[in-house]
Amino acid sequence: MSEGFDPGMIAAPGVAGIQPYQPGKPIQELEAELGITNSIKLASNENPRGPSPKVIKAIESILPEIPRYPDGGGIVLKRALGAKLAVESEQITLGNGSNDVLELVVRAFATEHNSVIFSEHAFAVYPLATQAVGARSVVVPAKDWAHDLEAMVEVITAETRVVFIANPNNPTGTWIRKNELEKFLQAVPSNVIIVLDEAYFEYVMEADYPKGIDYLAPYPNLVLTRTFSKVYGLAGLRVGYSISSEAIADLLNRIRQPFNVNSLAQAAALAALQDDDYVEQSKKLNHAELQRLYGEFEKMGLSYIESAGNFVSVDFGRPANEIYDALLNQGVIVRPVANYGMPNHLRITVGIPEENDRLLNALRVCLEDS
Repeated sequence: MSEGFDPGMIAAPGVAGIQPYQPGKPIQELEAELGITNSIKLASNENPRGPSPKVIKAIESILPEIPRYPDGGGIVLKRALGAKLAVESEQITLGNGSNDVLELVVRAFATEHNSVIFSEHAFAVYPLATQAVGARSVVVPAKDWAHDLEAMVEVITAETRVVFIANPNNPTGTWIRKNELEKFLQAVPSNVIIVLDEAYFEYVMEADYPKGIDYLAPYPNLVLTRTFSKVYGLAGLRVGYSISSEAIADLLNRIRQPFNVNSLAQAAALAALQDDDYVEQSKKLNHAELQRLYGEFEKMGLSYIESAGNFVSVDFGRPANEIYDALLNQGVIVRPVANYGMPNHLRITVGIPEENDRLLNALRVCLEDS
């Protein structure tokens, strides 16, 4: 009787049509394909320095607790975050990476009768989370690769429930200035949830960059999402969080899976929060190497989008697949972004100096051969 059964026929409408998120190519997969052992990965915007020594020590200390369930409410970590950010711990929702929290927001506020707004060239999880609940995606064309906030306000309707803003944006690296954000916040109706995705905010060095946390009190419809996956070097442990009003956090925590942040991740995040020197060193190294990459790209005749994050999208003036494949053959993994509407670009994570040297040498070879 079960022969010929197609689960897609009875799946929720939004789920059936989803194209899964495509992560960066793993090092192990590339090395198995090419039979090499010295590849480097500059595809997923991880901190190339890895976690701090304090984090490693914290992880080792918690290993005997693995047989036990983690703190389901993340009480200690939330208190530490609250103290560091000068907010109440009740304003924080922990997630299995910030992706988890992004999805929670859509699940909490949008249905098949609603719309969710985000920009062209914005993070791929926004449309995935929207489609999963059957809501309608409203994609606003970008302006100079960046969010066009005025245009985003214009498409808000009575059906709109959530607007996603990434600052800085992935994969373009563009960022929103203080006055631009303030005008936007003032213009969005109070019954629309504004998600300000600040996954890369620790890397930003621009003076006019707005700190989202300063706007939580006057705008109770604002939700900030942040992660330990980037500057803190904890991408493999998956721990992120949101900061919002206590009322919004209460709703998000009602649908959050229990134990969604494991014991190792909580211990690592707690230790990472206490190592400001490590964060500052990572930030300075990233800035210096990003500037060096800009200069070398210019020497090669390549244009790029200036970035406030730990990555840069480089324009090859033609479909970049050939360059991507050629770099793979030299053991250098970067990220194609054609699925973001950027077929001529490759997104490149800023590595440590040795990795960036390897990338630049490989790029020169690719350009000479093409």
